[in-house]
Amino acid sequence: MRETIIAKYGEIILKGGNRPRFEKMLTDNIKSSLKNITPCRVWICQAAVYVDEFDADKADIVVERMSMIFGITSITKAALCEKEFSEIVRTAKEYLKEDLSRPARFKVEAKRADKSFPLNSTQLAIELGGELDDAFSDIVCDVHNPEITVMCEIREAGAYVYIREKRVPGQGGMPIGSGSKATLLLSGGIDSPVAGHMIAKRGVTIDAVNFFSFPYTSDRAKEKVIELAKIIARYTSKMKLYIVPFTEIQLNIRDKCPEEYMTLIMRRFMMRISEKIALAHGSKALVTGESVGQVASQTLAALDVTNAVIDMPVLQPLIGMDKIEVIQRAEKIGTYDTSILPYEDCCTVFTPKHPKLNPKRSEVERIESALDTEALEAEALAGVELIEVYPD
Repeated sequence: MRETIIAKYGEIILKGGNRPRFEKMLTDNIKSSLKNITPCRVWICQAAVYVDEFDADKADIVVERMSMIFGITSITKAALCEKEFSEIVRTAKEYLKEDLSRPARFKVEAKRADKSFPLNSTQLAIELGGELDDAFSDIVCDVHNPEITVMCEIREAGAYVYIREKRVPGQGGMPIGSGSKATLLLSGGIDSPVAGHMIAKRGVTIDAVNFFSFPYTSDRAKEKVIELAKIIARYTSKMKLYIVPFTEIQLNIRDKCPEEYMTLIMRRFMMRISEKIALAHGSKALVTGESVGQVASQTLAALDVTNAVIDMPVLQPLIGMDKIEVIQRAEKIGTYDTSILPYEDCCTVFTPKHPKLNPKRSEVERIESALDTEALEAEALAGVELIEVYPD
């Protein structure tokens, strides 16, 4: 008997003739994610990913790491043995004895992908269930309401035994790298990290841009954004974070534009600068964390004014979500506790008391004409700091 890990994938199965390309991306991502944890072998057979030949004491860490890889729907540890019924019984008794040695209702389910195995799925489930029932006095067979479901899969490489209830859910989605690249406008708030995670789940490689207004925002605010990028990188394996100096732009807006238009014009600068960074590094779209009506700058009129200054697509995965839904997702992916740390970002430092709710493009353009936008953007771009972010 040796322990192995089985991961199932979802949407990749639907890819037809392109499926091998997506499968290779997935296995490459798994290998990359595990390379600093343990040596291992990663391979695909019969619509499942197998990881074996890893350090025995690293199994739980491998499962945890794989649960953050996009494209995988579930992961489980399993015992592998020869496709002989007596060997399956012996393996199940040994591998599952801790779970089956306590009072519990159980049943056995079998899947026979290898049709050369002499027992069909039903026969195998009945025979193995009987053997386990005889071997463990505290368990009771209950096929309708089991607490423990013993799984036995007969596959090409051998027989696999595990407990279904111990399967760990995966992230789902598509493998990173299968969906081109996008650039996330990453603030220190709750919304944008969730937006980045949701787009990355579709296989999109993510870069990030953050706007930093020293000394109005502190180094702790910058460290907070870097930490959020590290958390996102747990799912994407790495991320390039571009820190843009934004103080001079905000001071110019404050001094030369009506207060109620400050946020709108500030965001227009952000969009133009982010597009230039994105185009320079191969991104096909920007990603933002807006939700309609959540704040004044996220009315439909305000979004129209903001997005009108760029040509590339703007992906807004949170657009129809409410704050409670976003918070729940942030808690699930692990960004929430960092997002609520009390270090202000540039968006909150220069917030007007009474922002414009229904702006018109022509009016905003007229007000913005008081600024030397090209010179201000060029100065900000010249001061961009690149940080290569990896997961902790």
